[in-house]
Amino acid sequence: MRIGIIGTGVVGQTLGSKLVSLGHQVTLGSRAKGNEKGLAWAAQAGPDARAGTFAEAAAFGEVVLNATGGTVALAALRAAGAEHLAGKLLIDVSNPLVFDPEGQVSLDPVNTDSVGERIQREFPEARVVKALNTINCELMVEPGRLSGEHNLFIAGDDATAKAEAVALLGGFGWPAEWIIDLGDISAARATEMMMPLWLRMMRHFGDAHFNYSFRRPA
Repeated sequence: MRIGIIGTGVVGQTLGSKLVSLGHQVTLGSRAKGNEKGLAWAAQAGPDARAGTFAEAAAFGEVVLNATGGTVALAALRAAGAEHLAGKLLIDVSNPLVFDPEGQVSLDPVNTDSVGERIQREFPEARVVKALNTINCELMVEPGRLSGEHNLFIAGDDATAKAEAVALLGGFGWPAEWIIDLGDISAARATEMMMPLWLRMMRHFGDAHFNYSFRRPA
């Protein structure tokens, strides 16, 4: 499968490397052609890895992943081009984190909106699925780093798109029964609002190698 990733940071590179290892062709997109991080990633990731602009990555991909920061996601996707996103599964991995000078975190948007919803509103022909935004990128692509069952969340308006996302995540090692479908794209508010707790937990544990695990009565 051809996959376009919007964003050349550690999340985009980690996802891209895993997808290439699974046999997919991946283009990592950045704001400007010739981005050093993108080119360096493509050089080490192998012949199925490419670097390009946001628009080139989105046009290339049969599936598109948004791996930019939540506060810049809309601008990045506008640069990618609505025409390149129309009809495609668009997995939004972002979180709208805003840090003040003292390092305290807030979210923008929050409560009555989310990045996932804003993306779906602005690109109504894309099939947006919120996923993977509640865990560290190493766990995104290798859930077996943790023992036992632990959970991911998905949200989106298109049931077929969510099924396609679950299938793609299965390639990363996520069993379908570990993935909790929270409903329509408005549920992205809830998963994005988990991130201040996640950051506190990371400080408590001293690393990012943990996840949520939900238990029901036997």
